[in-house]
Amino acid sequence: MTIEITALTKTYRGGVAALDGLDLTVPTGMFGLLGANGAGKTTLMRILAGIVRPTAGRVTVGGHDLATGAGRHAVQQSLGYLPQDLGVYPDLTARQFLDYVALLKGMDDPAVRRRRVGELLEVVALTAQAGRRLRGFSGGMRQRVGIAQALLADPQLLIVDEPTAGLDPEERIRFRTLLSQFAGDRTVVLSTHIVEDIAQTCREVAVLAQGRLAFRGTVDDLTQRAAGQVWSLVTSGPPPSEGTVVSALPHEGGMRYRIVAPTAPGAEATPVDPGLEDGYLAVTVPDERRPVGR
Repeated sequence: MTIEITALTKTYRGGVAALDGLDLTVPTGMFGLLGANGAGKTTLMRILAGIVRPTAGRVTVGGHDLATGAGRHAVQQSLGYLPQDLGVYPDLTARQFLDYVALLKGMDDPAVRRRRVGELLEVVALTAQAGRRLRGFSGGMRQRVGIAQALLADPQLLIVDEPTAGLDPEERIRFRTLLSQFAGDRTVVLSTHIVEDIAQTCREVAVLAQGRLAFRGTVDDLTQRAAGQVWSLVTSGPPPSEGTVVSALPHEGGMRYRIVAPTAPGAEATPVDPGLEDGYLAVTVPDERRPVGR
């Protein structure tokens, strides 16, 4: 299910532009949307889910135009959505909550609902906890309930917004694996500010910065955007004033800095191979010499 976004703009009251003329194509499969908090990712996700209307521009999902009521209805019929903050009923058990959401999604047959809820509880490894009230669930367990509710109608398009924020490493790995297993011939849009989540799940990625497209390409392409711009500098003096410091580690009475900068940030700086985080910084940190997009 391909998504085509053309000249998409969303301006909120007060003239705040969350999206500014965004052009983007999202293919079938696992697709990463990377950007800092406030970059416009959540606004874009809410527009794709049909919750928010854009100020200008056009979005089609699987050929359906979201500007029309019929188009939004068709997309929402094939959509699974996990928002950044999923509201749950704390006094319901996991099974009761999923049954309730399934009913809202039009699954009227109790036997069908019971079977589907049971299947998904097993998929997200919560069968043993199905009878527990949600108020006693950890953050990771609630996110697994969230992905289960998003999958109830076996959607062709799955949108997940910041799904691993606040999760411990084990839960993050479990959640990323679930998303990757689901993708296949479906479209999964993973919106996050966590670079590692993109590195471990996606081949293709778009980077948003201040509502605009800063990059569109493969994860390898993004990494290579920092080629020749990543440096290691060991010093016992003040931190470097040039470039963006990626990391700082104690080293033999001083500090070893990893820096992204167009030129060497000091006479003793040595070039190092770039990583995905370096590439992300290379396309989002302002630099007039850096091209935008791919």
